[in-house]
Amino acid sequence: MQYDNLTAKKKLLDGYMPLPAALIQNLDEWFRVELTYTSNALEGNTLTRRETAVVLEKNITIGGKSLVEHLEVINHGHALDFTKTLARKKLSELGVEDILAIHQKILKGINDDDAGRYRTVAVRIAGAHVVMPNHAKVPELMRDFMQWLHNAHDLHPVALAGQAHHHLVSIHPFIDGNGRTARLLMNLLLLMHGYPPAIIRKRDRLAYISALEKGQLGGSRANYDALIAKAVSRSFDIYLDALKG
Repeated sequence: MQYDNLTAKKKLLDGYMPLPAALIQNLDEWFRVELTYTSNALEGNTLTRRETAVVLEKNITIGGKSLVEHLEVINHGHALDFTKTLARKKLSELGVEDILAIHQKILKGINDDDAGRYRTVAVRIAGAHVVMPNHAKVPELMRDFMQWLHNAHDLHPVALAGQAHHHLVSIHPFIDGNGRTARLLMNLLLLMHGYPPAIIRKRDRLAYISALEKGQLGGSRANYDALIAKAVSRSFDIYLDALKG
């Protein structure tokens, strides 16, 4: 079972608790840049990893890059910080309003009319064969989604986080920002259960999208589940390697 290795790595990491404060700060800063860079890059943002770090940490603009690309970096950083505060909640306390709040931060200043609001129009994803639900069904689908999330007690935390991401992008509740919001929700759920965040690398974009679509079309989600599990495993290794010096 692909999650046994992750459970073992969590047990190993837990054995080092409490982690040194300086190490936590260093890793938090690294993950903040990496999660922001990769999540935006998956959506077509052209800022490099180094440029993302400069915008995020120094609030310096990059010549030749658009205002929207800068806002995507700043907004993701704020949304990620917000999810860390949500991670203090119990899973049963997490509500639709929290997902809407994450989305509002993602689109702030980019599309304020739709930020934190469900879509009211039909959407199609370019190049995809998946037909997204009718917009009139979105509120009900989101209520059902939250009910499922609150009752998925039998799932491994990494399976829960990955499936929650898959469900949310399949509902596609927003006009824009669905992927970034879903990845933040996935990582929020991982943090809630004491797991490190999953970084979906830019190089894995095609495999990631293909695996998502295969599941959305009724096929096996095995490739998708494996991709998410490997992403979490890599993050565990980053922590463990740092602790081993």
